[in-house]
Amino acid sequence: MSLLPKALLLVAAFGLAACNNPDRFGAGGAGAGGAGGAGGAGMGGGFVDTTGLGDPNDPRSIAYFNQRVGDRVLFPVDQHTLTDQGRQVLSGQAQWLMTNSSYAVIIEGHADEQGTREYNLSLGARRAASVQNYLISQGVPANRMRTVSYGKERPVEVCSSEACYAQNRRAVTVLSMGAGM
Repeated sequence: MSLLPKALLLVAAFGLAACNNPDRFGAGGAGAGGAGGAGGAGMGGGFVDTTGLGDPNDPRSIAYFNQRVGDRVLFPVDQHTLTDQGRQVLSGQAQWLMTNSSYAVIIEGHADEQGTREYNLSLGARRAASVQNYLISQGVPANRMRTVSYGKERPVEVCSSEACYAQNRRAVTVLSMGAGM
């Protein structure tokens, strides 16, 4: 392959990569109020979102959902049954999702590193389904949700102790814009 086609492919790849999150600056553009707007860069004070998740103090933002409502529930060893604490978090999620109907969710099921890959994928799927079923029972429409299992493939903690295993036995509710997935 000659240099010109390689260069064109590289430019196209960079162009597509730059477009992968069109809402990365929020609804108002760069900064909290758009470029140069209230809270914008160089305007002093105010919140500037560098994560693309919004202001954790804005009850409609993904950051608020993740940090204040809670985006995950934990499970006991080899279980997919929700705990009382898990149901409490999910009740908050359901309430938030009913108020913020423009978001759809992907529920990720995870497991710790113990057990086979196949077993943990199955357990992760059951955990994600438990969360989805609870959210449906709280009034969240099923068409706004889908589930995926990562088994033990995406740990948040990596070590061979119960403290790490406990953090990896989870289901995570990931928000995305657009209720009609």
